[in-house]
Amino acid sequence: MGYYIQGPAKGKAKMLLDEEDAFLLEGLEQAREAFAEGFGVICVVDNGPFEAAGFAFSQNELEVFIHPDGRPKTWLAMDLERARELSGYEG
Repeated sequence: MGYYIQGPAKGKAKMLLDEEDAFLLEGLEQAREAFAEGFGVICVVDNGPFEAAGFAFSQNELEVFIHPDGRPKTWLAMDLERARELSGYEG
């Protein structure tokens, strides 16, 4: 089951950068590193008419987001507890 951060239909990465002190990651290796360091890793997936900001709450979930599927993705990291709170993840 996925956990997602709500926000505008478009501009979710900008919202997280501006409002939640998230920072931009430069690709998959930085996403893996940030996850290993205990950050909340967010993958913003562009689905065309809307974006989805998925929280990588586990190693398995991170790998699902990393798997290439042709959609543009933006990777962010932020405070882990805040990512849990925003996504509703309680695990």
